[in-house]
Amino acid sequence: MSGMQQNYGLRDEIKAYWSLRAESFDSQAGHEIFSEPERAAWHQLISRHLGRAEHRRVLDLASGTGVVSHLLYDLGFDVTGMDWAEPMLERARAKARLRDRPLRFLMGDAEKTMEPDNSYDAITNRHLVWTLVDPEAAFTEWLRVLKPGGQLLIVDGDFVNSGFPARLASAVARVIARIRASAPAGVHSAAMMETHQSILSRVYFSGGARANAVVELLAQAGFEDIVVDTDMRAIHKAQKRNFPFLKRIERATQHRYAICARKPMD
Repeated sequence: MSGMQQNYGLRDEIKAYWSLRAESFDSQAGHEIFSEPERAAWHQLISRHLGRAEHRRVLDLASGTGVVSHLLYDLGFDVTGMDWAEPMLERARAKARLRDRPLRFLMGDAEKTMEPDNSYDAITNRHLVWTLVDPEAAFTEWLRVLKPGGQLLIVDGDFVNSGFPARLASAVARVIARIRASAPAGVHSAAMMETHQSILSRVYFSGGARANAVVELLAQAGFEDIVVDTDMRAIHKAQKRNFPFLKRIERATQHRYAICARKPMD
């Protein structure tokens, strides 16, 4: 038993956690798209940074159930999604079949994709960076996979250093989860919330994935033309209509951002 425990590390915990989250992922505001204004806001953000699609090849990392992959497809990109949680991939593939869309979804590790050198025009990910065990290795890998001049678009945030209202809302949510502890396990169960906090405390950005820290690592990996965009207002305004009160408070005070960077041409 001790040998099994030694072979089951943080990365395995993260994979197992998101595998469990897959069942309820598309039912949660902030994950799936629940309104046309939100869809339009995401389209605007993507187009603002990646420009015209023109059937360029995009690798959507930690693609989950394919939410961002579908947004990219809407705009005319040729999309490949990659995730390492099979339950997420099952739902992503089912969603693509239901919508009759030729999206590819691959099993893979965002820190070691196994994709060929210089094979994608762009790489996207949403809420992946905060979970990375080794972001330096991941960013180097993404640079390798991108074509010269290729673009990287990260959408993420600091989910640790929120303001007092957000911390209060989070504390209340944990109390509610404990009260509901006898209910079937789900995303808001006490056990799942504790697992989330445990993982967050041990990843590279355990102190919070601040944009400036991400930018520094991207520059070290060799990316250039790095731009930080903190104007997420249109997306958040559309999302909050579907958020409960405590979630609205939390979201309003979090440091969330998009970062766009480019692989050098040479």
